[in-house]
Amino acid sequence: MATTSAAANLLDDDAVREFVSHGYLVLRPPMPDGFAEHVLAECERLAVEGNPGNGIYEAIPRLRELFEHEQVRGPLDSLLGPGHVMHRHRHLHTTVPGFSSFHWHQDDVNMRHHQVRRILVMYYPQDVTHEMGPTIVLPGTHFRNAPTSRMNSYTNFRGQVELNVPAGTLAITHYDIWHTRVPNTTSRNRHMLKFVFDRVHEPTAPSWNHDPTQDERIREELVHQRFEHDGSSDAYKLVSLRLKAWNWLTTGTTEPEPGSPDEPTVISSYR
Repeated sequence: MATTSAAANLLDDDAVREFVSHGYLVLRPPMPDGFAEHVLAECERLAVEGNPGNGIYEAIPRLRELFEHEQVRGPLDSLLGPGHVMHRHRHLHTTVPGFSSFHWHQDDVNMRHHQVRRILVMYYPQDVTHEMGPTIVLPGTHFRNAPTSRMNSYTNFRGQVELNVPAGTLAITHYDIWHTRVPNTTSRNRHMLKFVFDRVHEPTAPSWNHDPTQDERIREELVHQRFEHDGSSDAYKLVSLRLKAWNWLTTGTTEPEPGSPDEPTVISSYR
């Protein structure tokens, strides 16, 4: 799981690099005793009474404590900049016993881009095991795009990651990451609460605990990152997008730096 730095609970360079390359982070903020249990009981109640959709924030008022917590606000500030806002779209996703279909998809508009303007946050108020139908993410796919109709025919990918997590876990993901859920073979509901956050201002400087002396190392690691599902023809494109994302988050610029691996004359070596 990612950790936050001591200073203002912001992320450090390695956590932001991991988000840029993998497209997600997993956190477990230290909420008060009984918080997750309370949210879980409310989810169970709503599973019977009816899903409130975007009204989930009002249906479970204590959720505000989660997003007002400094160890949640810090990571969101780090990735979206200060002043980020919660989108009006919110939802309680319940995987009921016997649910058995895969549905790989991206939540955004299926376009390659390097900016981090929208983030999906998933909260799990209960321990999630493989048998309960956890969320699955495919690292690095936030820089890919594919029609949802085509993705629907997929089941398992090399390198996919099941979010089998303890109660009280947050998964912070790029809005474009490929994700799905697997069958729930237990007799219990599996709940996940979905929230979306938007950037308000374009970045001009790092909004996390940034150490400029680490830039060269971070960029090298972004260049050499590979995933099991990467094809040879995609490698150089993904390198370029990762570096552009890091450039944009640290400086607000979109052009490659002279001599950097995302320049066309250098990027051809990744074909």
